[in-house]
Amino acid sequence: MKLHNDIKTLIIECLDLEDVSIDDIDSDAPLFGEGLGLDSIDALELGLAIKKQFNIKIDANSDETKQHFYSVNSLASFIEAQ
Repeated sequence: MKLHNDIKTLIIECLDLEDVSIDDIDSDAPLFGEGLGLDSIDALELGLAIKKQFNIKIDANSDETKQHFYSVNSLASFIEAQ
């Protein structure tokens, strides 16, 4: 659970989502499109922040990476697996 909150905090801070709290982000909801509504530029920013904070190499162009970035839960699983 702590990792989920760390990821949510990272999303909020790196993307300057001033009106969003960690409680507003559903761990299962998509981060892009209908869910949190992030876009491809947000994905790059978030990828860099995750790379820096968790020291993980992320392949920006792989389909696997898109799956990892689907939700907070999928990101947490990806980070734990590294």
